Amino acid sequence: MFNSVRVRLTLWYTGVLALVLISFAVAGYFFLSYTLNRRTDDALGEMANAFAATLASEDADSHQGEARAGNLNRGEDGPGTPNEAVREAVSQNQFRDYQFIVYTDARREVARSAVPQIKNEPGRSGLPPAAKLSAVLDAIARTPDSALYFATLSDGDSQYRVVGRRAQARRGVYTLIVLRSLHDQEDLLEKASYALLIAVPLALLLASVGGYFLARKSLAPVVRMSATAARIGSANLHERLPVANEHDELGGLAQVINALLARLDASFEQQRRFMADASHELRTPIAIMRSEAEVALSEQEISNEELRESIAIFKDETKRLTGIVEDLFMLARADAGQYKLTPREFYLDELAGEVARAVRTLVAEKGLTLQLHAEEEMPFRGDENLLRRLLLNLVDNAIKYTPEGGGVTVSCKRDGQRYIVTVSDTGPGIIAEAQTHVFDRFYRADSARARADDDRAGLTSGAGLGLSIARWIAEAHDGTLELSQSSAAGSVFQLILPAPEMTR
Repeated sequence: MFNSVRVRLTLWYTGVLALVLISFAVAGYFFLSYTLNRRTDDALGEMANAFAATLASEDADSHQGEARAGNLNRGEDGPGTPNEAVREAVSQNQFRDYQFIVYTDARREVARSAVPQIKNEPGRSGLPPAAKLSAVLDAIARTPDSALYFATLSDGDSQYRVVGRRAQARRGVYTLIVLRSLHDQEDLLEKASYALLIAVPLALLLASVGGYFLARKSLAPVVRMSATAARIGSANLHERLPVANEHDELGGLAQVINALLARLDASFEQQRRFMADASHELRTPIAIMRSEAEVALSEQEISNEELRESIAIFKDETKRLTGIVEDLFMLARADAGQYKLTPREFYLDELAGEVARAVRTLVAEKGLTLQLHAEEEMPFRGDENLLRRLLLNLVDNAIKYTPEGGGVTVSCKRDGQRYIVTVSDTGPGIIAEAQTHVFDRFYRADSARARADDDRAGLTSGAGLGLSIARWIAEAHDGTLELSQSSAAGSVFQLILPAPEMTR
């Protein structure tokens, strides 16, 4: 089950969402608790300050009444006395959820409001034990005048929030305690916790189900692509993966795979053409050798001259066949990256001179002229044998396709940090349609350029592999080989190789 990407995505999504929801629920619960506690303390503080203001007002009114009565009553509990003012203030501050208790400095209770009943619990009053109120009185006695003291008391079943302060009156200081039961607040927090305990698992369940279907829908293109890819083989490489949306990641993946399939298709097609062309090129000399053998064996009596002629044909075709096989073997090793270069120090101008001397016999046979223009001192480090083969291929092609009386020119020069070697001829040129294919394997533009009258191969196999090998040799030496010009006046091949830095 866990091998499925959809299941793993759903589990990851559900896990992350669970972490977020639990964190949010815990933070929300504590924020609600903090907010309720803060609002309770603010309300208690306002009640205590309002009572102190009411007490001060009632005390001032009682003092004025006493003065008008001629100061007849100087007791503590009679009409117009401070205690009467306290009782009057308590009677004016009657609230459903709050209880006020006033004490003298001697901790004698002066007045108290009605005891509030706890909601939904008839007969149960919201008043903590007297012993705990005594501890609150001790703490209030140590606080500065008019400062508020907050405390939380408990009677074992419920908690109470208490605020106390000292209030100055005309004949002494009174201690005020305002209480409020936290039962409603605890009930609200309990309901909130129950709601979160139900909502969070339910939300996770719905999110996991929705996440699974969402992952399934999102990965549906991958399933279709994998099904299509499973059907694609060497026989149907032309098929491509479906692209649902080319602008998203899966669409981009499909396009990349389609591009890969296109390259594989082109490579397979190239290999098929390569095998077909190679078979065709190999079949021709083999067929010639076979026919010559059959003719020679069919003759009852054969002269030495005819026998020597058949053997010469065998030799030429064997040479041609050997050249094709060697070229194929070189290209196969080069494609596989197994052909190792043997670099050494040599001079490029000297190598061009050696190539010119090697083809002088072919030049003389066709009645051509060969010119060499090479600068002196052109040091180079590379595989000398491969570069000699490259130049021989270029010069041999130029000789092969140049008519009698024409000329071939080889030029070597330095241009900054590069060497430029050009091989030009005065042949008929290459038609425009064939110029882009001259470096393809087994490609020969026979109809575009005049061939030698005997169609001989010269120094190369003549199978259309020479220029392909030449370009690979140039690229193996970090250079380039291009057909820079081809017209009715002739063709020019240009080889560019990196030149070493000049030293003084």
